[in-house]
Amino acid sequence: MRLAVTPEQIGLCGCWQIVAVRRERDELNPKTGKLSDLIAYYASSLACEECSDDQMLQTIRDHWSAIENGIHHRRDVTFGEDACRIANRRAAQAMATLRNLAIGLYELEKDRGHGSADSCASWCRQMTFTGAYALLHQ
Repeated sequence: MRLAVTPEQIGLCGCWQIVAVRRERDELNPKTGKLSDLIAYYASSLACEECSDDQMLQTIRDHWSAIENGIHHRRDVTFGEDACRIANRRAAQAMATLRNLAIGLYELEKDRGHGSADSCASWCRQMTFTGAYALLHQ
């Protein structure tokens, strides 16, 4: 369901529509047989006339696909973020910042065509502070 709004009505600068998407999901474990039903809401800067319902759904799918298959997968697989049990909030935030920095430096190297490592994990094992500092000051 899509609803046309104005930024003044909704109180969000640049928001021209609200989208509600109903998600039904089966659990992967067939023994439980659970089905979850969730409604997710999205705010968009696109006006309703600028895209069809199908285009909006594809945009939402693409967004989540990029997050799950891109950054989240890399953070969890390469850095074991989901398994990390840091309880202190500030320490957890510092670790997340360091993970973001490492991923950003790796992507910077890849974009510049200098990356010789096959993956972010092997690149991180080879990187030194001096090398990272040099990357930031190029």
